[in-house]
Amino acid sequence: MEQRSNAWLKTGATTFLSILAAFVVSGIVLLIGGHSPIEAFGTMAQGAFGDADAWGKTLAKTTPLILTGLAVAIAFKGGLFNIGAEGQLYLGGMTAALVGVYMTGVPGFIHAFIALAAGGIVGALWAGIAAYMKVKWKAHEVIVTIMMNYIATLFTAYLVNYTFKAEGMVPRTEEVAASVQLPTLIPHSQLTVGLFIAIGCALFLFWFMKYTVPGYEIRAVGLNPDAARTGGISIGWRMIFAMLLSGFFAAIAGGVEVLGVHHYFLQGISPGYGFDGIAVAVLARNNPIAILFSALLFGALRAGATGLDRHTDIPGDFVVMIQAFVVIFVATPWLVRKYKLRKKRVNQHGS
Repeated sequence: MEQRSNAWLKTGATTFLSILAAFVVSGIVLLIGGHSPIEAFGTMAQGAFGDADAWGKTLAKTTPLILTGLAVAIAFKGGLFNIGAEGQLYLGGMTAALVGVYMTGVPGFIHAFIALAAGGIVGALWAGIAAYMKVKWKAHEVIVTIMMNYIATLFTAYLVNYTFKAEGMVPRTEEVAASVQLPTLIPHSQLTVGLFIAIGCALFLFWFMKYTVPGYEIRAVGLNPDAARTGGISIGWRMIFAMLLSGFFAAIAGGVEVLGVHHYFLQGISPGYGFDGIAVAVLARNNPIAILFSALLFGALRAGATGLDRHTDIPGDFVVMIQAFVVIFVATPWLVRKYKLRKKRVNQHGS
């Protein structure tokens, strides 16, 4: 127990120092570019946490990042790398929008549940294709999910520009029924009960991975497939199941954006939440509870970027560089440990 507590403290301290190092290096880059780091970081902090509206904006942007972070993490746990969360988010959002627009005669709460569940199922099945190809034909899931991102985003773009396009110049669907829209938590903000849905998903995934047999088997497959196979675990089915869950969470992110934030599906509805989910999961080391906090960090960066654009001459895309530095500094110690472990095994057992 004491060893586990020490390990958690060491991991937390390493992560904190990695984030601090990322901000220090980003500040140096700003100085080299002739900008004031104090002004930049102060503006970002004000935009992310300055008042209730800023908090609402930060938490609104945190919500989809929690879900896409969970999507990437569960795939990681199962030994897979899901790059396709962005495409799964788009399909989930489109499905939720169509259910919200065209299904009638259903009470509001049930209607919203059905819309989110339908979006999640479509996203799960879409992700499951990549897992099946991995298990059946050894097709690398990274390549497959990258390609499927293009298919999903372009397919939904076609639907929203032609088949289901609402009247007007903007390529979007009709607005979903008022009864299916997720209630807002702060008036005149984009923060909705979707935040509680995302937190609930994180708690569920933590429980599922830690206390259930399928969760244990997914972790076993991800840690050591050979040992898992020797123990009688079906590697292929557990990989597929992990990917189905991954796609489900990513698609729920799209559904929450449609039902809570926009109230219709819009072309380009995601500014890259699916890809940011990779950074969120890496920073949290795939821990569902830690993902809540890493998503909050990235959500704050996104909210702070708006302030940079409005009040300084520093482009808002500067936060992308900070995100990249965070991932680099967090991932590097892990990669070094993996390299040392691999080198040690080679020295002990030969190539």
